[in-house]
Amino acid sequence: MASPHLIEQLQERVERLVLRHEELQRAHALLHNQHQQVSHERDQLKSRLQAAKQRVEALMARLPDSEEPTA
Repeated sequence: MASPHLIEQLQERVERLVLRHEELQRAHALLHNQHQQVSHERDQLKSRLQAAKQRVEALMARLPDSEEPTA
């Protein structure tokens, strides 16, 4: 039969592991939320970049050809 001292050591270790598990779950949840926010921000920036590219292309299309003489 296991000694009371060994059982107490195992109990303490299990309690520490449970606490560590809870800490890791909270950290994971925070990181998951942060990842969601950063992904959303990235998607918004990509959309803004695409819109800016389209505006630049539209402006470039309105420019006269460089072959045409200027007055």
